[in-house]
Amino acid sequence: MNISVELVPRTEKDLREELQLIKNNDFPISLINVPELLRFDIHGWEGAAIAQEYEFETMPHIRALDIDLLNELPMKKYLRERKIKKVLVITGDPPQSMATKVYPTISTDIISKFRQEMPEVKVYAGIDQYRSSMRQEMYQVRRKLQAGATGFFTQPFFDMRYIEMYAEMLEGLDVYWGISPVLSENSVSYWKIKNNIIFPKDFEPTLDWNINFARKVGEFVERTGGNMYIMPIKADLAKYMGSVFI
Repeated sequence: MNISVELVPRTEKDLREELQLIKNNDFPISLINVPELLRFDIHGWEGAAIAQEYEFETMPHIRALDIDLLNELPMKKYLRERKIKKVLVITGDPPQSMATKVYPTISTDIISKFRQEMPEVKVYAGIDQYRSSMRQEMYQVRRKLQAGATGFFTQPFFDMRYIEMYAEMLEGLDVYWGISPVLSENSVSYWKIKNNIIFPKDFEPTLDWNINFARKVGEFVERTGGNMYIMPIKADLAKYMGSVFI
Protein backbone atom coordinates (compact mmCIF):
# COMPACT_ATOMS: atom_id res chain seq x y z
CA MET A 1 0.00 0.00 0.00
CA ASN A 2 1.32 3.41 -1.00
CA ILE A 3 0.27 6.43 1.06
CA SER A 4 0.14 9.91 -0.41
CA VAL A 5 -0.39 13.13 1.50
CA GLU A 6 -1.54 16.43 0.03
CA LEU A 7 0.40 19.49 1.16
CA VAL A 8 -0.97 22.90 0.25
CA PRO A 9 1.80 25.30 -0.88
CA ARG A 10 0.62 28.36 1.04
CA THR A 11 4.20 29.63 1.24
CA GLU A 12 7.55 28.00 0.58
CA LYS A 13 8.37 28.25 4.30
CA ASP A 14 5.15 26.49 5.35
CA LEU A 15 5.62 23.77 2.75
CA ARG A 16 9.20 23.09 3.80
CA GLU A 17 8.18 22.91 7.47
CA GLU A 18 5.50 20.30 6.71
CA LEU A 19 7.87 18.28 4.54
CA GLN A 20 10.50 18.32 7.29
CA LEU A 21 7.88 17.32 9.86
CA ILE A 22 6.90 14.26 7.81
CA LYS A 23 10.58 13.42 7.34
CA ASN A 24 11.45 13.83 11.02
CA ASN A 25 8.54 11.68 12.20
CA ASP A 26 9.24 8.93 9.68
CA PHE A 27 5.59 8.73 8.65
CA PRO A 28 5.06 6.01 5.96
CA ILE A 29 4.48 8.53 3.17
CA SER A 30 5.73 7.59 -0.28
CA LEU A 31 4.20 10.35 -2.40
CA ILE A 32 3.58 14.08 -1.89
CA ASN A 33 0.68 15.63 -3.78
CA VAL A 34 0.81 19.39 -4.32
CA PRO A 35 -2.40 21.10 -5.48
CA GLU A 36 -2.55 24.02 -7.91
CA LEU A 37 -4.45 26.79 -6.11
CA LEU A 38 -4.93 30.21 -7.69
CA ARG A 39 -4.84 32.08 -4.38
CA PHE A 40 -1.23 31.06 -3.71
CA ASP A 41 1.90 32.15 -5.57
CA ILE A 42 3.54 28.71 -5.76
CA HIS A 43 2.49 26.49 -8.65
CA GLY A 44 1.80 22.84 -7.88
CA TRP A 45 4.81 21.76 -9.98
CA GLU A 46 7.05 24.22 -8.14
CA GLY A 47 5.88 22.79 -4.80
CA ALA A 48 6.51 19.29 -6.14
CA ALA A 49 10.09 20.23 -7.00
CA ILE A 50 10.58 21.49 -3.44
CA ALA A 51 9.26 18.16 -2.10
CA GLN A 52 11.86 16.33 -4.21
CA GLU A 53 14.57 18.02 -2.17
CA TYR A 54 13.30 16.03 0.83
CA GLU A 55 13.63 12.76 -1.13
CA PHE A 56 9.92 12.24 -1.71
CA GLU A 57 8.29 11.12 -4.92
CA THR A 58 6.04 13.97 -5.99
CA MET A 59 2.86 14.61 -7.97
CA PRO A 60 1.69 18.13 -8.85
CA HIS A 61 -1.95 18.78 -9.68
CA ILE A 62 -2.65 20.15 -13.15
CA ARG A 63 -5.86 22.16 -13.67
CA ALA A 64 -7.37 21.59 -17.11
CA LEU A 65 -9.08 25.00 -17.00
CA ASP A 66 -5.69 26.72 -16.97
CA ILE A 67 -4.41 25.13 -20.19
CA ASP A 68 -4.94 26.33 -23.74
CA LEU A 69 -5.14 23.32 -26.07
CA LEU A 70 -3.72 25.41 -28.92
CA ASN A 71 -0.35 25.75 -27.16
CA GLU A 72 2.13 23.31 -25.67
CA LEU A 73 1.79 22.31 -22.03
CA PRO A 74 3.13 25.37 -20.15
CA MET A 75 4.82 23.28 -17.44
CA LYS A 76 6.44 20.79 -19.83
CA LYS A 77 9.98 22.16 -19.66
CA TYR A 78 9.83 22.55 -15.88
CA LEU A 79 8.59 18.98 -15.33
CA ARG A 80 11.31 17.55 -17.55
CA GLU A 81 14.10 19.60 -15.97
CA ARG A 82 13.03 18.46 -12.46
CA LYS A 83 12.35 14.88 -13.62
CA ILE A 84 8.79 14.95 -12.25
CA LYS A 85 7.24 11.77 -13.65
CA LYS A 86 3.69 11.81 -12.26
CA VAL A 87 0.87 14.35 -12.40
CA LEU A 88 -2.76 14.45 -11.28
CA VAL A 89 -5.04 16.08 -13.84
CA ILE A 90 -8.27 17.63 -12.58
CA THR A 91 -10.73 19.99 -14.24
CA GLY A 92 -10.39 22.66 -11.52
CA ASP A 93 -12.83 25.18 -10.10
CA PRO A 94 -13.49 28.40 -12.04
CA PRO A 95 -11.71 31.44 -10.57
CA GLN A 96 -13.66 33.88 -8.42
CA SER A 97 -12.26 36.77 -10.45
CA MET A 98 -12.80 36.74 -14.20
CA ALA A 99 -9.54 38.64 -14.51
CA THR A 100 -7.89 35.20 -14.30
CA LYS A 101 -7.61 33.62 -17.74
CA VAL A 102 -9.17 30.17 -18.06
CA TYR A 103 -10.14 27.95 -20.98
CA PRO A 104 -13.04 25.60 -21.79
CA THR A 105 -10.72 22.62 -21.37
CA ILE A 106 -11.72 19.41 -19.61
CA SER A 107 -9.57 16.82 -17.89
CA THR A 108 -9.74 14.21 -20.67
CA ASP A 109 -8.34 16.82 -23.08
CA ILE A 110 -5.30 17.33 -20.86
CA ILE A 111 -4.80 13.64 -20.16
CA SER A 112 -4.62 13.09 -23.92
CA LYS A 113 -2.32 16.11 -24.32
CA PHE A 114 0.13 14.67 -21.76
CA ARG A 115 0.07 11.34 -23.58
CA GLN A 116 0.97 13.12 -26.81
CA GLU A 117 3.52 15.65 -25.52
CA MET A 118 4.98 13.92 -22.45
CA PRO A 119 4.46 10.16 -22.85
CA GLU A 120 7.08 9.51 -20.17
CA VAL A 121 4.79 11.01 -17.50
CA LYS A 122 2.21 8.88 -15.68
CA VAL A 123 -1.07 10.76 -15.63
CA TYR A 124 -3.57 10.18 -12.83
CA ALA A 125 -7.14 11.48 -12.86
CA GLY A 126 -9.70 12.43 -10.24
CA ILE A 127 -12.86 10.64 -9.15
CA ASP A 128 -15.57 12.80 -7.61
CA GLN A 129 -18.01 10.29 -6.19
CA TYR A 130 -20.33 13.09 -5.03
CA ARG A 131 -20.54 14.99 -8.31
CA SER A 132 -23.26 12.88 -9.92
CA SER A 133 -24.62 9.34 -9.94
CA MET A 134 -22.30 6.36 -9.68
CA ARG A 135 -23.23 5.35 -13.23
CA GLN A 136 -22.22 8.77 -14.58
CA GLU A 137 -18.99 8.84 -12.58
CA MET A 138 -18.02 5.37 -13.79
CA TYR A 139 -18.60 6.59 -17.35
CA GLN A 140 -16.14 9.42 -16.63
CA VAL A 141 -13.66 6.86 -15.29
CA ARG A 142 -13.87 4.89 -18.54
CA ARG A 143 -13.41 8.06 -20.60
CA LYS A 144 -10.32 9.02 -18.59
CA LEU A 145 -8.86 5.54 -19.00
CA GLN A 146 -9.46 5.75 -22.73
CA ALA A 147 -7.70 9.14 -22.79
CA GLY A 148 -4.65 7.56 -21.15
CA ALA A 149 -5.06 7.82 -17.37
CA THR A 150 -2.83 5.47 -15.37
CA GLY A 151 -4.84 5.54 -12.14
CA PHE A 152 -7.14 7.61 -9.96
CA PHE A 153 -7.40 9.73 -6.81
CA THR A 154 -10.83 9.95 -5.18
CA GLN A 155 -12.47 12.73 -3.24
CA PRO A 156 -12.50 12.02 0.53
CA PHE A 157 -14.74 9.23 1.76
CA PHE A 158 -16.51 9.27 5.13
CA ASP A 159 -18.47 6.03 4.94
CA MET A 160 -16.96 2.53 4.62
CA ARG A 161 -20.08 1.24 2.87
CA TYR A 162 -19.60 3.77 0.09
CA ILE A 163 -15.93 2.83 -0.28
CA GLU A 164 -16.86 -0.84 -0.57
CA MET A 165 -19.34 -0.07 -3.37
CA TYR A 166 -16.78 1.91 -5.34
CA ALA A 167 -14.07 -0.68 -4.66
CA GLU A 168 -16.19 -3.27 -6.46
CA MET A 169 -16.67 -0.96 -9.44
CA LEU A 170 -12.97 0.02 -9.61
CA GLU A 171 -11.49 -3.42 -9.02
CA GLY A 172 -8.21 -3.90 -10.86
CA LEU A 173 -7.46 -0.19 -11.20
CA ASP A 174 -4.71 1.78 -9.44
CA VAL A 175 -6.75 3.84 -6.96
CA TYR A 176 -5.72 6.17 -4.15
CA TRP A 177 -8.66 6.26 -1.72
CA GLY A 178 -9.12 9.74 -0.27
CA ILE A 179 -9.66 10.64 3.38
CA SER A 180 -9.73 14.05 5.03
CA PRO A 181 -10.34 15.03 8.66
CA VAL A 182 -13.40 17.26 9.10
CA LEU A 183 -13.12 18.83 12.53
CA SER A 184 -15.78 21.52 12.94
CA GLU A 185 -19.43 22.19 12.19
CA ASN A 186 -18.37 24.92 9.79
CA SER A 187 -16.29 22.38 7.87
CA VAL A 188 -19.23 19.97 7.85
CA SER A 189 -21.40 22.67 6.27
CA TYR A 190 -18.68 23.49 3.73
CA TRP A 191 -18.34 19.88 2.62
CA LYS A 192 -22.10 19.44 2.39
CA ILE A 193 -22.73 22.63 0.40
CA LYS A 194 -19.56 22.80 -1.70
CA ASN A 195 -18.97 19.12 -2.42
CA ASN A 196 -22.39 17.48 -1.92
CA ILE A 197 -21.06 15.23 0.84
CA ILE A 198 -23.51 13.01 2.70
CA PHE A 199 -22.04 12.10 6.09
CA PRO A 200 -23.03 8.83 7.79
CA LYS A 201 -25.33 8.91 10.80
CA ASP A 202 -22.52 8.16 13.25
CA PHE A 203 -20.22 10.92 11.93
CA GLU A 204 -18.76 13.33 14.46
CA PRO A 205 -16.48 16.29 13.56
CA THR A 206 -13.89 15.20 16.13
CA LEU A 207 -10.28 14.16 15.83
CA ASP A 208 -11.05 10.78 17.41
CA TRP A 209 -13.80 9.94 14.88
CA ASN A 210 -11.60 10.93 11.94
CA ILE A 211 -8.59 9.00 13.23
CA ASN A 212 -10.67 5.86 13.76
CA PHE A 213 -12.15 6.16 10.28
CA ALA A 214 -8.69 6.65 8.73
CA ARG A 215 -7.51 3.46 10.42
CA LYS A 216 -10.52 1.55 9.06
CA VAL A 217 -9.77 2.79 5.56
CA GLY A 218 -6.12 1.80 5.97
CA GLU A 219 -7.09 -1.71 7.05
CA PHE A 220 -9.55 -2.04 4.16
CA VAL A 221 -7.08 -0.82 1.55
CA GLU A 222 -4.30 -3.03 2.88
CA ARG A 223 -6.64 -6.03 2.80
CA THR A 224 -8.13 -5.43 -0.64
CA GLY A 225 -5.24 -3.77 -2.46
CA GLY A 226 -4.88 -0.11 -3.33
CA ASN A 227 -3.48 3.07 -1.85
CA MET A 228 -4.45 5.92 0.48
CA TYR A 229 -4.62 9.65 -0.21
CA ILE A 230 -4.63 11.87 2.88
CA MET A 231 -5.82 15.48 2.65
CA PRO A 232 -5.14 16.90 6.13
CA ILE A 233 -6.20 20.46 5.14
CA LYS A 234 -6.35 22.36 8.50
CA ALA A 235 -5.66 19.43 10.82
CA ASP A 236 -2.56 19.39 13.01
CA LEU A 237 -0.38 17.28 10.73
CA ALA A 238 1.80 15.72 13.44
CA LYS A 239 -1.11 14.93 15.76
CA TYR A 240 -3.38 13.50 13.08
CA MET A 241 -0.83 11.42 11.21
CA GLY A 242 0.93 10.39 14.38
CA SER A 243 -2.34 8.92 15.64
CA VAL A 244 -3.29 7.27 12.34
CA PHE A 245 0.08 5.57 11.88
CA ILE A 246 0.82 4.38 15.40
